[in-house]
Amino acid sequence: MTFYAFMGAMEIGLIFGLVALGVLISFRILNFPDLTVDGSFPLGGAVAATMIASGSNPFVATIAATAAGALAGFATGWLNVRLKIMDLLAGILMMTALYSINLRIMGRPNVPLIFEPTVFSALMPGAWPEYIEKPLVLLCFVLIAKVVLDLYFSSERGLAMRATGANPRMANAQGVATGWAKLVGLAISNALVALGGALFAQSQGGADISMGIGTIVIGLAAVIIGESVLPSRRILWATLAVIIGALLYRFFIALALNSNWIGLQSQDLNLIASVLVVIVLVLPMVKRRLKALVKQ
Repeated sequence: MTFYAFMGAMEIGLIFGLVALGVLISFRILNFPDLTVDGSFPLGGAVAATMIASGSNPFVATIAATAAGALAGFATGWLNVRLKIMDLLAGILMMTALYSINLRIMGRPNVPLIFEPTVFSALMPGAWPEYIEKPLVLLCFVLIAKVVLDLYFSSERGLAMRATGANPRMANAQGVATGWAKLVGLAISNALVALGGALFAQSQGGADISMGIGTIVIGLAAVIIGESVLPSRRILWATLAVIIGALLYRFFIALALNSNWIGLQSQDLNLIASVLVVIVLVLPMVKRRLKALVKQ
Protein backbone atom coordinates (compact mmCIF):
# COMPACT_ATOMS: atom_id res chain seq x y z
CA MET A 1 0.00 0.00 0.00
CA THR A 2 1.35 3.42 -0.96
CA PHE A 3 1.56 6.32 1.49
CA TYR A 4 -1.10 8.17 -0.52
CA ALA A 5 -3.46 5.19 -0.27
CA PHE A 6 -2.70 4.93 3.46
CA MET A 7 -3.64 8.58 4.04
CA GLY A 8 -6.75 8.16 1.92
CA ALA A 9 -7.83 5.21 4.05
CA MET A 10 -7.21 7.26 7.20
CA GLU A 11 -9.29 10.12 5.79
CA ILE A 12 -12.32 7.93 5.05
CA GLY A 13 -11.77 5.98 8.27
CA LEU A 14 -11.97 9.15 10.38
CA ILE A 15 -15.19 10.20 8.62
CA PHE A 16 -16.72 6.82 9.36
CA GLY A 17 -15.39 7.13 12.90
CA LEU A 18 -18.16 9.71 13.37
CA VAL A 19 -20.64 7.25 11.87
CA ALA A 20 -19.35 4.55 14.22
CA LEU A 21 -19.89 6.83 17.22
CA GLY A 22 -23.47 7.35 16.09
CA VAL A 23 -24.04 3.62 15.60
CA LEU A 24 -22.52 2.97 19.04
CA ILE A 25 -25.19 5.18 20.60
CA SER A 26 -28.13 3.56 18.81
CA PHE A 27 -27.08 -0.10 18.73
CA ARG A 28 -25.05 -0.44 21.91
CA ILE A 29 -26.18 2.26 24.32
CA LEU A 30 -29.89 2.45 23.39
CA ASN A 31 -30.15 -1.12 22.07
CA PHE A 32 -32.10 0.30 19.10
CA PRO A 33 -31.51 -1.25 15.62
CA ASP A 34 -31.61 2.07 13.78
CA LEU A 35 -31.45 1.82 9.98
CA THR A 36 -32.01 5.56 9.59
CA VAL A 37 -28.23 5.78 9.24
CA ASP A 38 -28.40 4.81 5.55
CA GLY A 39 -30.58 7.88 4.99
CA SER A 40 -29.11 10.40 7.44
CA PHE A 41 -25.57 10.00 6.05
CA PRO A 42 -26.55 11.20 2.54
CA LEU A 43 -28.91 13.71 4.18
CA GLY A 44 -25.92 15.40 5.79
CA GLY A 45 -24.08 15.41 2.48
CA ALA A 46 -27.13 16.70 0.59
CA VAL A 47 -27.78 19.60 2.96
CA ALA A 48 -24.12 20.63 3.19
CA ALA A 49 -23.44 20.36 -0.56
CA THR A 50 -26.62 22.19 -1.55
CA MET A 51 -26.01 25.05 0.86
CA ILE A 52 -22.32 25.41 -0.07
CA ALA A 53 -23.15 25.33 -3.80
CA SER A 54 -25.70 28.10 -3.12
CA GLY A 55 -23.00 30.29 -1.56
CA SER A 56 -23.42 29.53 2.14
CA ASN A 57 -20.52 29.42 4.58
CA PRO A 58 -19.22 25.81 4.78
CA PHE A 59 -19.29 25.85 8.59
CA VAL A 60 -22.92 27.04 8.62
CA ALA A 61 -23.74 24.37 6.04
CA THR A 62 -22.06 21.68 8.14
CA ILE A 63 -23.96 22.74 11.27
CA ALA A 64 -27.23 22.76 9.31
CA ALA A 65 -26.47 19.27 7.99
CA THR A 66 -25.83 18.04 11.53
CA ALA A 67 -29.12 19.56 12.70
CA ALA A 68 -30.96 17.89 9.80
CA GLY A 69 -29.54 14.53 10.86
CA ALA A 70 -30.66 15.15 14.45
CA LEU A 71 -34.17 15.92 13.18
CA ALA A 72 -34.22 12.68 11.17
CA GLY A 73 -33.15 10.65 14.20
CA PHE A 74 -35.75 12.40 16.37
CA ALA A 75 -38.42 11.54 13.79
CA THR A 76 -37.42 7.86 13.91
CA GLY A 77 -37.63 7.90 17.70
CA TRP A 78 -41.01 9.64 17.51
CA LEU A 79 -42.39 6.90 15.24
CA ASN A 80 -41.27 4.30 17.77
CA VAL A 81 -42.01 6.07 21.07
CA ARG A 82 -45.17 8.00 20.24
CA LEU A 83 -46.76 5.95 17.46
CA LYS A 84 -45.57 2.60 18.89
CA ILE A 85 -44.11 1.43 15.57
CA MET A 86 -41.53 -1.34 15.97
CA ASP A 87 -37.99 0.05 16.23
CA LEU A 88 -36.62 -1.77 13.18
CA LEU A 89 -39.61 -0.79 11.04
CA ALA A 90 -39.43 2.84 12.21
CA GLY A 91 -35.82 3.03 10.99
CA ILE A 92 -36.71 1.42 7.64
CA LEU A 93 -39.60 3.84 7.12
CA MET A 94 -37.44 6.88 7.85
CA MET A 95 -34.57 5.58 5.70
CA THR A 96 -36.98 5.11 2.79
CA ALA A 97 -38.54 8.55 3.27
CA LEU A 98 -35.11 10.20 3.42
CA TYR A 99 -34.27 8.96 -0.08
CA SER A 100 -37.01 11.17 -1.52
CA ILE A 101 -36.23 13.99 0.89
CA ASN A 102 -32.57 13.98 -0.14
CA LEU A 103 -33.53 14.11 -3.81
CA ARG A 104 -35.86 17.00 -3.04
CA ILE A 105 -33.09 18.86 -1.20
CA MET A 106 -30.52 18.43 -3.96
CA GLY A 107 -32.96 18.77 -6.84
CA ARG A 108 -30.89 16.24 -8.82
CA PRO A 109 -29.02 12.97 -8.13
CA ASN A 110 -25.72 14.71 -7.27
CA VAL A 111 -24.31 18.12 -6.36
CA PRO A 112 -20.61 18.76 -7.22
CA LEU A 113 -18.31 20.80 -4.97
CA ILE A 114 -15.22 20.92 -7.18
CA PHE A 115 -14.33 24.61 -6.85
CA GLU A 116 -16.46 25.52 -3.83
CA PRO A 117 -15.00 26.42 -0.40
CA THR A 118 -15.15 23.71 2.26
CA VAL A 119 -14.26 23.40 5.93
CA PHE A 120 -10.98 21.86 4.81
CA SER A 121 -9.96 24.79 2.62
CA ALA A 122 -11.05 27.21 5.36
CA LEU A 123 -9.11 25.54 8.18
CA MET A 124 -6.06 24.43 6.18
CA PRO A 125 -5.60 26.88 3.28
CA GLY A 126 -2.81 25.08 1.42
CA ALA A 127 -0.24 24.95 4.22
CA TRP A 128 0.45 21.24 3.54
CA PRO A 129 -0.51 18.77 0.82
CA GLU A 130 -4.23 18.04 0.69
CA TYR A 131 -3.84 14.37 1.60
CA ILE A 132 -2.25 15.45 4.91
CA GLU A 133 -4.50 18.44 5.66
CA LYS A 134 -7.79 16.59 5.36
CA PRO A 135 -6.96 13.82 7.88
CA LEU A 136 -5.73 16.46 10.35
CA VAL A 137 -8.96 18.44 10.11
CA LEU A 138 -11.05 15.27 10.37
CA LEU A 139 -9.05 14.11 13.39
CA CYS A 140 -9.98 17.37 15.16
CA PHE A 141 -13.69 16.82 14.40
CA VAL A 142 -13.56 13.21 15.62
CA LEU A 143 -11.67 14.04 18.83
CA ILE A 144 -14.07 16.88 19.66
CA ALA A 145 -17.06 14.58 19.09
CA LYS A 146 -15.50 11.88 21.26
CA VAL A 147 -14.71 14.23 24.16
CA VAL A 148 -18.22 15.76 24.05
CA LEU A 149 -19.81 12.29 24.07
CA ASP A 150 -17.58 11.12 26.93
CA LEU A 151 -18.59 14.14 29.00
CA TYR A 152 -22.27 13.79 28.15
CA PHE A 153 -22.51 10.08 28.95
CA SER A 154 -20.72 10.70 32.24
CA SER A 155 -23.38 13.26 33.23
CA GLU A 156 -26.69 12.51 34.94
CA ARG A 157 -28.66 12.69 31.68
CA GLY A 158 -26.14 10.52 29.88
CA LEU A 159 -26.29 7.89 32.61
CA ALA A 160 -30.09 7.97 32.40
CA MET A 161 -29.84 7.31 28.66
CA ARG A 162 -27.47 4.41 29.23
CA ALA A 163 -29.84 2.99 31.83
CA THR A 164 -32.68 3.27 29.31
CA GLY A 165 -30.83 1.07 26.85
CA ALA A 166 -29.60 -1.41 29.47
CA ASN A 167 -32.91 -1.94 31.30
CA PRO A 168 -35.79 0.35 30.27
CA ARG A 169 -38.23 -1.12 32.78
CA MET A 170 -35.89 -0.51 35.71
CA ALA A 171 -34.97 2.95 34.40
CA ASN A 172 -38.64 3.87 34.13
CA ALA A 173 -39.24 2.64 37.69
CA GLN A 174 -36.41 4.93 38.85
CA GLY A 175 -38.16 7.94 37.32
CA VAL A 176 -36.19 8.16 34.07
CA ALA A 177 -38.19 9.49 31.11
CA THR A 178 -37.19 6.57 28.90
CA GLY A 179 -39.16 7.77 25.89
CA TRP A 180 -37.48 11.17 25.91
CA ALA A 181 -34.06 9.58 26.47
CA LYS A 182 -34.59 7.43 23.38
CA LEU A 183 -35.65 10.45 21.31
CA VAL A 184 -32.61 12.46 22.35
CA GLY A 185 -30.25 9.52 21.90
CA LEU A 186 -31.41 8.83 18.35
CA ALA A 187 -31.17 12.53 17.55
CA ILE A 188 -27.54 12.63 18.76
CA SER A 189 -26.75 9.40 16.92
CA ASN A 190 -28.03 10.60 13.56
CA ALA A 191 -26.56 14.07 14.06
CA LEU A 192 -23.11 12.46 14.21
CA VAL A 193 -23.87 10.35 11.14
CA ALA A 194 -25.08 13.41 9.20
CA LEU A 195 -21.96 15.31 10.29
CA GLY A 196 -19.92 12.47 8.81
CA GLY A 197 -21.98 12.73 5.60
CA ALA A 198 -21.42 16.49 5.39
CA LEU A 199 -17.66 16.07 5.82
CA PHE A 200 -17.62 13.18 3.35
CA ALA A 201 -19.32 15.31 0.67
CA GLN A 202 -16.84 18.15 1.21
CA SER A 203 -13.90 15.75 1.26
CA GLN A 204 -14.89 13.84 -1.90
CA GLY A 205 -15.98 16.88 -3.90
CA GLY A 206 -19.74 16.49 -3.88
CA ALA A 207 -22.84 14.70 -2.62
CA ASP A 208 -24.58 11.82 -4.37
CA ILE A 209 -27.96 10.26 -3.68
CA SER A 210 -26.38 6.78 -3.43
CA MET A 211 -23.57 7.72 -1.03
CA GLY A 212 -25.41 6.26 1.96
CA ILE A 213 -25.74 2.70 0.66
CA GLY A 214 -24.13 0.30 3.14
CA THR A 215 -23.40 2.96 5.76
CA ILE A 216 -25.03 0.94 8.52
CA VAL A 217 -22.88 -2.09 7.61
CA ILE A 218 -19.71 0.00 7.85
CA GLY A 219 -20.82 1.50 11.16
CA LEU A 220 -21.62 -1.89 12.66
CA ALA A 221 -18.36 -3.36 11.37
CA ALA A 222 -16.43 -0.51 13.00
CA VAL A 223 -18.22 -1.07 16.31
CA ILE A 224 -17.64 -4.83 16.28
CA ILE A 225 -13.99 -4.55 15.23
CA GLY A 226 -13.39 -1.88 17.87
CA GLU A 227 -14.98 -3.99 20.59
CA SER A 228 -12.82 -6.95 19.58
CA VAL A 229 -9.61 -4.89 19.64
CA LEU A 230 -10.38 -2.87 22.77
CA PRO A 231 -13.12 -4.55 24.84
CA SER A 232 -14.34 -2.34 27.66
CA ARG A 233 -17.61 -1.29 29.30
CA ARG A 234 -16.32 2.18 30.15
CA ILE A 235 -17.65 4.81 27.77
CA LEU A 236 -14.23 6.47 27.54
CA TRP A 237 -12.71 3.34 26.00
CA ALA A 238 -15.83 2.32 24.08
CA THR A 239 -15.83 5.54 22.05
CA LEU A 240 -12.11 5.20 21.38
CA ALA A 241 -12.60 1.57 20.35
CA VAL A 242 -15.18 2.31 17.64
CA ILE A 243 -12.98 5.06 16.16
CA ILE A 244 -10.07 2.59 16.01
CA GLY A 245 -12.48 0.05 14.52
CA ALA A 246 -13.48 2.45 11.74
CA LEU A 247 -9.83 3.15 10.91
CA LEU A 248 -8.93 -0.55 10.88
CA TYR A 249 -11.94 -1.32 8.70
CA ARG A 250 -10.86 1.20 6.06
CA PHE A 251 -7.25 0.01 6.24
CA PHE A 252 -8.39 -3.57 5.61
CA ILE A 253 -10.47 -2.41 2.63
CA ALA A 254 -7.58 -0.34 1.21
CA LEU A 255 -5.15 -3.21 1.74
CA ALA A 256 -7.43 -5.62 -0.12
CA LEU A 257 -7.98 -3.23 -3.02
CA ASN A 258 -4.26 -2.43 -3.30
CA SER A 259 -3.11 -6.05 -3.22
CA ASN A 260 -2.64 -6.86 -6.89
CA TRP A 261 -2.09 -10.56 -6.26
CA ILE A 262 -5.64 -10.91 -4.93
CA GLY A 263 -7.07 -9.49 -8.15
CA LEU A 264 -9.79 -7.36 -6.55
CA GLN A 265 -11.03 -4.14 -8.14
CA SER A 266 -12.98 -1.10 -6.99
CA GLN A 267 -16.31 -2.67 -8.01
CA ASP A 268 -15.64 -5.43 -5.47
CA LEU A 269 -15.81 -2.96 -2.56
CA ASN A 270 -19.23 -4.07 -1.27
CA LEU A 271 -18.21 -7.74 -1.58
CA ILE A 272 -15.06 -7.09 0.45
CA ALA A 273 -17.08 -5.17 3.06
CA SER A 274 -19.60 -8.00 3.43
CA VAL A 275 -16.92 -10.67 3.72
CA LEU A 276 -15.02 -8.60 6.27
CA VAL A 277 -18.14 -8.11 8.41
CA VAL A 278 -18.87 -11.86 8.30
CA ILE A 279 -15.30 -12.62 9.42
CA VAL A 280 -15.55 -10.12 12.28
CA LEU A 281 -18.89 -11.55 13.41
CA VAL A 282 -17.57 -15.11 13.35
CA LEU A 283 -14.31 -14.37 15.18
CA PRO A 284 -15.83 -14.24 18.71
CA MET A 285 -17.40 -17.67 18.19
CA VAL A 286 -14.09 -19.07 16.94
CA LYS A 287 -12.33 -17.63 20.01
CA ARG A 288 -14.85 -19.28 22.35
CA ARG A 289 -14.44 -22.63 20.66
CA LEU A 290 -10.64 -22.41 20.79
CA LYS A 291 -10.77 -21.58 24.52
CA ALA A 292 -13.08 -24.55 25.09
CA LEU A 293 -10.66 -26.84 23.25
CA VAL A 294 -7.71 -25.54 25.26
CA LYS A 295 -9.55 -26.17 28.56
CA GLN A 296 -10.30 -29.74 27.49
